[in-house]
Amino acid sequence: MLKEFKEFAMRGNVVDMAVGIIIGAAFGKIVESLVKDLIMPPIGLLLGKVDFANLFVVLREGVSVGPYLTVDAAQKAGAVTFNYGMFINNCISFIIVAFAVFLLIRTINRLKRKQEAAPEAAPAPAEDVLLLREIRDSLKK
Repeated sequence: MLKEFKEFAMRGNVVDMAVGIIIGAAFGKIVESLVKDLIMPPIGLLLGKVDFANLFVVLREGVSVGPYLTVDAAQKAGAVTFNYGMFINNCISFIIVAFAVFLLIRTINRLKRKQEAAPEAAPAPAEDVLLLREIRDSLKK
């Protein structure tokens, strides 16, 4: 059983998939930072100094009564919150990741089409075939 598992784990597809998952997780962190640290602050500034990460609605007050300035403060007080700002951030992150994957797949498909469209050169005939042709041509004469 251990041998079978080792064979399974060492197949090219499994290793490729593992590398893809690791790179995908790292890419997700980069996109999360891009959205959180670079995209949302200017958008929030344009909309009147709004921090999207802290857009929430209190559904039930916590131990200490609000107003709560941040989601963390509300959650520390035990309040139940509806965090729609985080949902907006995650939607934007998803759109960026989906667009990046779309561009990657699009590029791969274009490369495949170019390979399929390129006509394959006819292989050069082997020496024995050339020799046989010469003999045939000389016999015809």
